[in-house]
This record gives sequence, C-alpha cells and structure tokens, in this order.
Amino acid sequence: MSGHSHWATIRRKKGANDAKKGASFTRLAREIVMAARNGGGDPDSNFRLVLAIEKARAGNMPKDNIERAIRRGTGEDKDGAVFEEITYEGFGPHGVALVMDCVTDNRNRAVAEIRHLLSRSGGNMAEAGSVSWQFSRNSYFAFAKSQLDFDKAFELALEAGAEDVQEDGENVEIIAPVDAFKKISDALKNAGVTPDEAELRMIAKQDIELDVDDTLSVLRVVESLEELDDIQSVFHNLKISEEALAALEAE
Repeated sequence: MSGHSHWATIRRKKGANDAKKGASFTRLAREIVMAARNGGGDPDSNFRLVLAIEKARAGNMPKDNIERAIRRGTGEDKDGAVFEEITYEGFGPHGVALVMDCVTDNRNRAVAEIRHLLSRSGGNMAEAGSVSWQFSRNSYFAFAKSQLDFDKAFELALEAGAEDVQEDGENVEIIAPVDAFKKISDALKNAGVTPDEAELRMIAKQDIELDVDDTLSVLRVVESLEELDDIQSVFHNLKISEEALAALEAE
C-alpha cells in the first residue's frame, strides 16, 4: 500500500472545489442507494448501509442528501433512474492492473467510456477474473498520526482484528478482513480518531513499481477514470514511490 494514503491526501488538497465536491456527493449518494436497495433502509440490520452513510458523513454530505438517497434505495422516493452495480477489469499504461467499481444507469455508456479512456492511454479492458485475482477485498482505514500515534494505533487495530498496520509518511494505514470493519471503526471512534479514509477496497497482493514519469502517467489515467460519472472506485497495483509523491506535490 506504499504511498496510497499520501497520494489520497495530495488529491484531497488539490481537488477541494465545488465541482468535484458535487461529483463526490453523486458517488456517495449512489452507494447509499445501492446499499439500501440491496439490504433495506435500516442501518441496524444493513452493514453496507452503515459503511455508505459513514463514508458520506466523512465527505461532509448533508444529512438531507443522505436521507433522500436512502429513500430512493428503498423505493419510497422514485426518481426514475434504475442503477446497477458492475465491476470492470483492465490494464492501464505499462501493464498496471485496474479494477473499476461502477454504479450506472446505462451499462453501454459506462463500458464505452472506460474502454475509450483506457485505449487512448495505451491500456485495454480485460475479461472478468483475469485481473481481480491479483487483489483481495479488505477493510481499509487511513488517518493522520497526529490523531493517534503509531504504537497506540497498532495495538488498538490488532486488538480489533486488523491484519496489518503500516506507517505511510504522516499517516497510519490499517488493513483488516471485511468482517472486522465495524469493530475497528468503533475502536477508532472511541479513541477519538476520525479516519480520512474508511472503506472496503481491493488491495493488490503484489505491487509493481515504475519510474517517476511512468508512475505519474498511470496516476493521471486513474484520476481520469475516477472523474467518469459511473465510476465509484478505481483500484490498482501500482507502488507509489516517495519520488513520485514529491513530483505530484510539485505539480
């Protein structure tokens, strides 16, 4: 996971404008809609909905927007759009593996936009299963060490079921099984920690490392994919070096 949380911090600093915030709210709302549709609108019995709501709150999404999205998911508030979840797989520049989670009301549009962007950058779409085997789905948390020092975070996370705790610059990263998400989330909350990132994500079993210029070219493709309306998340197996992070901050 080297450099991933630092990269996310840089993007948050550079992307804090109203247009991107609006796009973020759209993605957060779609996640809530799908969680409520698949598991019902009661967070007490729908873990995925709890996760989606927590993520929305962390993104400063207004309470009214969250409640409206839940009503849309349960069918109480009909807007005419019918969303479906799809995961696409592919390769970016230099053979970097990509897994792209989508929520879309138009499957043909989604795949066409992704295929066009990957082809333009020298990548390509891949068959289902040909890339995802390189990843595992895990709970993931990242927060600044100023909230809780590494030693205390390490002890807290392991007691709550984490598999790995790492330092990434000024951040702490916690990786855990999917079913440990709530226990770790509660433990962090009780310790007064508000994570910058708290989600289920696909984590590469083995990263690949490129030189700085090639790393930046791949990250630009990832960012372009994330800007597509239908994309919820993009996961990759690229190791982001300290040199690449410095170059990103200097842009």
